[in-house]
Amino acid sequence: MASVVLAHGAWSAAWGWKKMRPLFRAAGHEFFSPTYTGLGERAHLARPDIDLTTHINDVLSVLEFEGLRDVTLIGHSYGGMVATGVADQAADRIARVIYLDAFAPRNGQSLFDLVGPQTEAAMRDGATKTGDGWKIPPIKPPADTSPEDLAWTTPRRRPQPIKTFEQKLQLTHSTTPPRHYVYAKKNAPGDVFRQFAERARSEAGWTYHEIDASHNPHVTCPDVLMALLTRIMGDA
Repeated sequence: MASVVLAHGAWSAAWGWKKMRPLFRAAGHEFFSPTYTGLGERAHLARPDIDLTTHINDVLSVLEFEGLRDVTLIGHSYGGMVATGVADQAADRIARVIYLDAFAPRNGQSLFDLVGPQTEAAMRDGATKTGDGWKIPPIKPPADTSPEDLAWTTPRRRPQPIKTFEQKLQLTHSTTPPRHYVYAKKNAPGDVFRQFAERARSEAGWTYHEIDASHNPHVTCPDVLMALLTRIMGDA
């Protein structure tokens, strides 16, 4: 049995991993999916000063108060920013970090640094037009998301506080848990996550994997994702 802790993606929350809960349970794993401040069922706490540190602390608090160790930490998409900060501050609690089609920042980088100026400008424009200058509206889901899943996910996605994308990650420790990168092969060529896949394939300290899925396999193909996660945790 493993203790699995999730750092979920932007605009999402614990609800987005609803399909994965019975799969982890059936495999005998404890699955913790904290929702970040200001999103999901905690959207009523949204405010302009929420930043990346806020979300890192949300996950760190679960590790501390649940007394978790030997944790498999999964960071999906934006959650890679969060997971990197969590692993830096709680390396002694983390057995491995699995970056699931996620941002893998280096010290001093923000998410806006990694998406490029055009995407940053579009997100800032969306926040200005519809989010009072600080709420970034959700982006479109992958094209292969089923109508049923669109009906489930779309009304539950909430705007992302802009400071979570602006704040540069400050890493303070040299110890890094083993890292796995899972690249979604059905993403469009040149997508933002390819840069991290290439890094994982060439840099020491990483193990590289691919999944035959688009960006949200926990929604579109949970059984395929569970099989890969089981293999990663079993091999480790």
